[in-house]
Formats: sequence, C-alpha cells, structure tokens
Amino acid sequence: IQDLPEKFEYKVYCNLTREQATLYEAIVRDAMTEIEQVEGVEQEIKRRGLILSMLTRLKQVCNHPTLFLGDGSETSRRSGKLNRLSEMLEEILEVGDRALIFTQFAQMGFLLQRHLQDVFNQEVLFFHGGTSQEQRDRMLMRFQEDPHAPAIFVLSLKAGGIGLNLMRANHVFHYDRWWNPAVENQAT
Repeated sequence: IQDLPEKFEYKVYCNLTREQATLYEAIVRDAMTEIEQVEGVEQEIKRRGLILSMLTRLKQVCNHPTLFLGDGSETSRRSGKLNRLSEMLEEILEVGDRALIFTQFAQMGFLLQRHLQDVFNQEVLFFHGGTSQEQRDRMLMRFQEDPHAPAIFVLSLKAGGIGLNLMRANHVFHYDRWWNPAVENQAT
C-alpha cells in the first residue's frame, strides 16, 4: 500500500512473574506425565492432542494467570507481558499516538480492556466475534474519525484481522502470537 509509512517490527521479551513460572512448570510436568501414560494404537494422535492442549494452556499462562485460571481475579502486576505492554502504551499515549492490540483469545481481550481502562483511566475499545455489526461500525468510525476517540483499540485476531483499515493507529501490538504468520501479517 503506497500511503503507509515504513514498518518497523520489534520483538519484546518479557520475564514471567513467579506466579506465571509456577503455573508454567506445573502444566509442563502434568502434561508430560499424561503424555507418557498414553498407550495403544491411537497413541500418536492422542499425544499430539495433549501437546497442542498443553501449548494452548502455556500461551494462556504467558499472557496472564487470570486467563488460564478463568477466575476473574486481579490483573495488576501478575503478568510480565501485561506489565511491559502497559509501560509501552504509557509512552505511546504520552506523545498522543494510537495503538491496536491483537489477541487470539477473546477472554484476554476483555481482560486487556478492563485492565487498560483502569490503568490509564480512559475508555478502551474492544472488537471481538460477539460484537454486533452496528457496534462494529460505530467503533471503527469513532476510532478513525473522532479526534477524541479512545487511543487504544483491542481486537480479537479472528474478528479484527481481516477487512479493516484502521489507518489512525501508528502502533500495532500482537499480545500473543498466532499459529499462522499470514494471519498476523494481514492484521498488521
């Protein structure tokens, strides 16, 4: 696209909190025990399923313990990744820039929206698969055209990764990486 500025990509590595590391180790230990116990003709298929399930749970723990536990508990300071995202967004908001944040987990989107609204004391938009067409159009128009619209827009990767042109955002975050890089590239 001719009118887009050059794209700069950065990978930001974050440490797990003690809670995240403990959950991570427990998931790996339990999954490995379960995988070792699989026997029978369909063992390879079952092992692959267990590994995929383990990887999904590990991604959830790396995002935030609350996403994995599903308990709706406090979010502050429990995720190295969320802490770092908040720091980067603070810098972006200070200079008046706007940001898109993609996540593959809708529940993580709700968690991000709630947390970022609390931290920055301002509205954060969230577009996900359950968003009605009317709400979607209203959010997109606000973000694109309203100078007083929220500066942070969280999108579930599946719902927001295709067919949107949000040119007012000059920062794009992939909070969690998708299995398919082409989907990520389309979203970006």
